[in-house]
Amino acid sequence: MSTGRRTRRAAADTPPATDPIAVTRRELALIVGALQDRKAIDLMVLDLAPVSDAADYFVIASGSSDTHVRSLAEHVTEVLRAENMRPHHEEGVAAGRWALLDFVDCVVHIFHPTLREYYQLERLWADAAPVPVEELAP
Repeated sequence: MSTGRRTRRAAADTPPATDPIAVTRRELALIVGALQDRKAIDLMVLDLAPVSDAADYFVIASGSSDTHVRSLAEHVTEVLRAENMRPHHEEGVAAGRWALLDFVDCVVHIFHPTLREYYQLERLWADAAPVPVEELAP
């Protein structure tokens, strides 16, 4: 696990937890559930912990249009805020082409399909093990 990123969690106004792994898995379940609620396309979760200190997990999904990408990003943020989990950083939500939501341990990338094909994050992070989405759904 990336201990440097765990330190930032306390500063991100999230509730303290006795088990950071359980909090991260809960966060992942909320993110996956929110994306599924709004019909995200090609949803995938990558376990980055063994290969990078950037984050523990990447959640990658696509929307069918700029409006759909924005809607997905806004819904994920709303669902997590209801649980007192706020993104440390947001980028690209207004434009709707590639929305990035950084929840410290989990980074959410929501792409317009053409940009997802162009950047191919799945290929870039091919060393990261995929996590079955079914295991995370709430």
